[in-house]
Amino acid sequence: MSISNTNQSKLDAFDMKILQALSADARMTVTGLAEAIGLSKTPCHARVKRLEKEGYILGYRALIDPIKLGLNHIAFVEVKLSDTRGNALTEFNQAVANHGEIEQCHMIAGGFDYLLKIRTTDMQNYRKFLGETLSELPHVAQTSTYVSMQAVKESAVLDTVG
Repeated sequence: MSISNTNQSKLDAFDMKILQALSADARMTVTGLAEAIGLSKTPCHARVKRLEKEGYILGYRALIDPIKLGLNHIAFVEVKLSDTRGNALTEFNQAVANHGEIEQCHMIAGGFDYLLKIRTTDMQNYRKFLGETLSELPHVAQTSTYVSMQAVKESAVLDTVG
């Protein structure tokens, strides 16, 4: 992963190396991390703690393979809302958060309002989710579905050009 340092005044080269190393292997020990970036253990640990405190490191988690769990069907859905005033957007955003099938939700500037990534076991379950859940979310006026045939690249972290 390549991380772009847009906040040059707060992050130095060691901080950037720490972020890159932890994004590749979050289970790395402080000793291993220190060796990898060329610092001793104590200042390396202090930097990691500072990066956590300042919000550069949001947390650590296990990446679960959704395919092994039978979640093989991915659909991308364009959603147009009937109302895009503040309260309507808030209601939609809160409703989306309550559904595990919705893996990602992005507000879009363009011909529709939101783009959702939805993961289900198969087309039948997606169709049920669309008809019984997604179309019933607050202010949903129209949806358009695009089914993924193959995931060419998926990443749990943002890849940015540095």
